[in-house]
Amino acid sequence: MTLTQILTPKIQEAIQALFAVSLDKVEFQATRREFEGDITMVVFPLLKLVKGNPVEIGTKIGQYLVENVQEVEKFNVVQGFLNIVISDAYYLDFFNAIIPNETFGFQLPKPSDKAIMVEYSSPNTNKPLHLGHIRNNLLGYSVAEILKASGKKVYKTQIINDRGIHICKSMLAWQKFGQGQTPESTGLKGDKLVGNFYVEFDKQYKKEINDLISQGKTEEEAKKMAPSILEAQEMLRKWESGDEEVVALWKRMNQWVYDGFEQTYKNLGVDFDSYYYESNTYLLGKEVVQFGLEKGIFEKDPDGSVWIDLTADGLDRKIVLRSDGTAVYMTQDIGTAIQRVKDNPDVGGMVYTVGNEQDYHFKVLFLILKKLGFDWAESLYHLSYGMVELPSGKMKSREGTVVDADDLMAEMTTTAQSIAEELGKLDGYTDAEKVELYKVIGLGALKYYMLKVDPKKSMMFNPEESVDFNGNTGPFIQYTYARIQSILRKADFDYSENVKMTALHEKEKELIKQVALFPEVIQNAAINHSPALIANYTYDLVKEYNSFYQSVSILGEEDTVKKIFRVQLSKKVGETIKNAFQLLGIQVPQRM
Repeated sequence: MTLTQILTPKIQEAIQALFAVSLDKVEFQATRREFEGDITMVVFPLLKLVKGNPVEIGTKIGQYLVENVQEVEKFNVVQGFLNIVISDAYYLDFFNAIIPNETFGFQLPKPSDKAIMVEYSSPNTNKPLHLGHIRNNLLGYSVAEILKASGKKVYKTQIINDRGIHICKSMLAWQKFGQGQTPESTGLKGDKLVGNFYVEFDKQYKKEINDLISQGKTEEEAKKMAPSILEAQEMLRKWESGDEEVVALWKRMNQWVYDGFEQTYKNLGVDFDSYYYESNTYLLGKEVVQFGLEKGIFEKDPDGSVWIDLTADGLDRKIVLRSDGTAVYMTQDIGTAIQRVKDNPDVGGMVYTVGNEQDYHFKVLFLILKKLGFDWAESLYHLSYGMVELPSGKMKSREGTVVDADDLMAEMTTTAQSIAEELGKLDGYTDAEKVELYKVIGLGALKYYMLKVDPKKSMMFNPEESVDFNGNTGPFIQYTYARIQSILRKADFDYSENVKMTALHEKEKELIKQVALFPEVIQNAAINHSPALIANYTYDLVKEYNSFYQSVSILGEEDTVKKIFRVQLSKKVGETIKNAFQLLGIQVPQRM
């Protein structure tokens, strides 16, 4: 049982016995470092029920706990805060119980629980993945892993935006300028090759616009009249009508991109259980519109277009079907959500990892699905995240100034190499081991730096700062893990058996307290869909371990019982770091 589970009923019992009132909820918080205590009860809420001085009330409760709860050793009261000191015996019993549990903190799903589907990545097939996609993928993957560890069944999915005018732009440019180039003939990843032609189209299009403006056209007229955009629109019409030649080129070029994406996902360390393609789903939802009309949820305008009026809900009117009968993105998203539940009947909720520029879209989507009567619509969540920028500024994909995901990962590995070599800690490594270590450190730095920031916040990604071996960084935490593994390798004695410790050093107790928080942190991170809670918990754990490492002797301790216990404690901290980093998709090195 956790401390709060032990103390809550006892405090409620104390309040009933001392003051003859009932307190439904006991409020706890961590004891501030300047005061003695392991957990603090906040007395102030009780003042609504009990008249008196908060210090006196807290003192009476503290005395009751010391007399009636074996885990409570002593207490002190500061203003309206009851700081409770827990016995070493409680922490030792707790620690001995978790020693054999290598996945401490992880919960297994109950067979009766509904699954959660997490959508992330969802790229366009006209360009490679970029820096923004990296944050999206890392957030989505990590949230899926955290939900899984919290005891949920999880499906990871994405929808690939593989149709539309942007795809036709790349196809058209390849036809005009490609001279039959393929990934094999150029040595380029397929997504990069196709992305190059998207940039090429934009150059040609801008040139045509400027030519038309010089002939007296307005910018708006020029954009509509430029030959390239007219050809791209015609190509899209041919694709939608099933033109064999256009569809064949579309399939060929999209496959190049799919293959390129898969390579990037593998290098980034993310995966998916299923894939949806917009080319298959863009007509979904039209039959739902008819259902909504019959139920009076949607309304048809005189021109034949179909709308939903959400003004009573604080939103606006939203179109769900154009007057010509074609679907809009909202219609497609409604249909795709419904299809996903048809494909996976055990799904009871969904998480959409999409940038904050789509906040309004998802408010509307979720509300429409609720009005349509789907029970799982109550458990939809938009994992909204802010923009990522580099010190050099914003990115523009059409102009080819986007930071390519593959290039960034390669740069991170190179940066990790130069810093590791400068520190000179790689004696005895083979060349192959060094290459692998540079990748682990570089990707760990990238992922940690991205995930330690609250998802809702925009962020500045500084590659060099992220690979610092000091401070709140991935490499700092990886280095502490490697230090622990070194201690375990050097421990030339059996430390597998529980030992009879009678008292704890202050640093040992603080470290056990920090480890004990891990299950609660996982649950909170799952509820809040926030990998940042896991990342920053791990940093706090590592700081606590390094303080312990500096304060007590481990392998040099003369007392055999203490020595064994400290190695066991080190091992458990290492396991917790590894498990926490697993939830962030980060590897930990055995040596560093």
